[in-house]
Parts: sequence; C-alpha cells; structure tokens
Amino acid sequence: MSSSVQSLPGTSAPVVIPWRPLAWFLGLLLLCYAPVLQRLVLQWYQDEDMGHGFFVPLVAAYIVWQSRRELLAEGPSPNWWGLLVVAYGAFQLVIATLGAELFLARTAFIISLAGAILTVGGTRYLRILAFPLFLLCFMVPIPAIVYNRITFPMQLFASRVADNALTILGIPVLREGNILELANQRLNVVEACSGIRSLLSLSFLSLVYAWFFDKKVWMRAVLLVATLPIAVIANAGRVTLTGLVSEYDPELAGGIFHLASGWVIFMVALVILILFHQLVNLIYRRLRAKS
Repeated sequence: MSSSVQSLPGTSAPVVIPWRPLAWFLGLLLLCYAPVLQRLVLQWYQDEDMGHGFFVPLVAAYIVWQSRRELLAEGPSPNWWGLLVVAYGAFQLVIATLGAELFLARTAFIISLAGAILTVGGTRYLRILAFPLFLLCFMVPIPAIVYNRITFPMQLFASRVADNALTILGIPVLREGNILELANQRLNVVEACSGIRSLLSLSFLSLVYAWFFDKKVWMRAVLLVATLPIAVIANAGRVTLTGLVSEYDPELAGGIFHLASGWVIFMVALVILILFHQLVNLIYRRLRAKS
C-alpha cells in the first residue's frame, strides 16, 4: 500500500497515513454506488422529510477531520477481514437491486464504507470513526413499511393532545381518529403533522449537538431517546395552535402560516432539547457531588 508519512503534532515520531488506498477505496465505492447515491440525493431534494440529508455527509466529514489527531495517534493497522464486509455490502446491493429495495441498497453503501475503513485502517480506525459512520444512517430515508407504522400512531397522539388542549381552552371540537371537527374548520392531521418530519431532523441534530457540546458518550443516547417525546409533543402543540388560529381565520389553517408554524415549532423543539440537556447535566453533577 502506498502511503504518506507525517509526524504527529508535538512529536517527531513518523506516522504512516495510507492516503492512496483510502482514496482508491472511496473512489471505487462512489463509482459502484453512483446510481444509488444519485437517487438518494434526488430524494433529499424532493422529499421535505429528508431535507437534512444534504448536511449529514458534510457534518460526518467534519467530525472525521476533527478526529484526525486521534487517527494519527493510533496509526493504521490494516485488517483484511474488512474485505469480507465490503463483499457483504456488495452482495446486499445486488439483492436490493434485484428486489428494488432502496433502503437495503443505500445502507449497503455505509456497510461497504465501514468495510473499507476496517481494511485500510483496522479496528482502531473503525472504532474512532464509528460515530460519523452512524450519522450517515440519518441520510437514508426510513423504509416505507416502518414509516407508515410509526406515523399513524403519532398522528393519533397529536390529534388526541390537540383535542384535549382545545377543549380545555373552551373551543368545541369533535375528534374522529386523526380528524378534528371545529366550528369553522375541519383539520386533518396528516403525516407531515405527525411529528415524524421533526423527529428525523431533530434526532440527527441531537447527536451532532451532543458531540459538539458534551464529551459524555452516554449523553448522545439520552438526547437521541428524548427527541421522540419532544418531537411528538411539539407537533401536537402545532396542531393545537392551528386549531386556535383557524377559529379566528380559517385561511390561516394552511398556506404560508402553516408552513411558518412548522419551522417555529421545530425551533421550539430544538430549544426544549437544549434545556433538557442542561437539566440532565445539572442532575448528573448533583449526583456526582453527593457520591
């Protein structure tokens, strides 16, 4: 393997960096998966649920760059078992292509990329880069069968919360499933209002936020789990707000106001996530002080 030699900052010890094998592997992977990645980028552009997909590989690449000192300190230790992982990714791609299964085809790229890292850098490189590799999973849309099973219960929950909130506020409402019958308007809590759109983006942001602002690895899992109730409750608040304003002007239930309210509610959910992080850290510090 052709490599370049660098010195670790602060030391004179040479570190061999296999830039050429890495470039070859990455280039071949991009070439082999070009049709899959092209369709994936097109879906990012067309699907509002996946708008964050453009940022996922950029953020993952930045985290890899930030980890360069740790990579240099470890040094590569090629592991040829990684070729089996690459081969499995290729096999999964073939099966997914024959079965027209987009999710398996797209995740095959991530599997092959992990195999390439294992082959060129070894298990230590794979361990260091495990988090940015995991982040890449958020650029792949959820399979339709899973998406449908998640969204409908979230739609019903958002409808139920909005129904109770509007009733408490003195606004008469009749709920039938995910449909809210108001005096001047019928509100249909569709998939976009279920919380799944906020959940996908908020989950990605929670992990990135934890990586940048908290060094505790377990905090990433805590914030990731917290995004589910936060996203659902925030979108239930959006439905409630839509019901309130539609009582004064039914036109406000859709159009630019509905779109703007989605962005506002998402920012509110992000603020709640940050406050939750501060609360968890406060409890953690107090528990450590007592022990």
